[in-house]
Amino acid sequence: MLTVQIVCVGKLKEKYLQAACEEYAKRLGAFCRFSILEISEERLPESPSQAQIDAALREEGKKLLSAAQGCIIPLCIEGKLFSSPQLAAELEHRAVSGVSSITFVIGSSFGLSQELKEKSDLRLSMSPMTFPHQLARVMLCEQIYRSFQINHHGKYHK
Repeated sequence: MLTVQIVCVGKLKEKYLQAACEEYAKRLGAFCRFSILEISEERLPESPSQAQIDAALREEGKKLLSAAQGCIIPLCIEGKLFSSPQLAAELEHRAVSGVSSITFVIGSSFGLSQELKEKSDLRLSMSPMTFPHQLARVMLCEQIYRSFQINHHGKYHK
């Protein structure tokens, strides 16, 4: 069974977002071993300099990379755009090609380190629009679930 994890920076604060992620995690249990791992966000001053931001991103990147396993897919603005069926096909392709573990990575509101992006197997963009990274987590959970539904010919995706 494929292992799929989301490794992300920061905790979900809103209960409704937590509940949504928990619901998708429960549903995904029928298709894969699914988990979400939260990495602590580096502390920054109120108005950080670019050097301070870059240092924080490097530290977060090290933690994220150490937690990631298998195929690493960070969400970043310069990533590739997929439709839901294309994402489903990509996950299916990776699984049948011998990949046993896929890690999606969501950074902080400042993004991800360049090192992490360079060590990734595929960079994914959810949209040209900007979303709060906490909402992106729920959206990613839903799209992973939708991908499995598509690949198993479920009725969820229309």
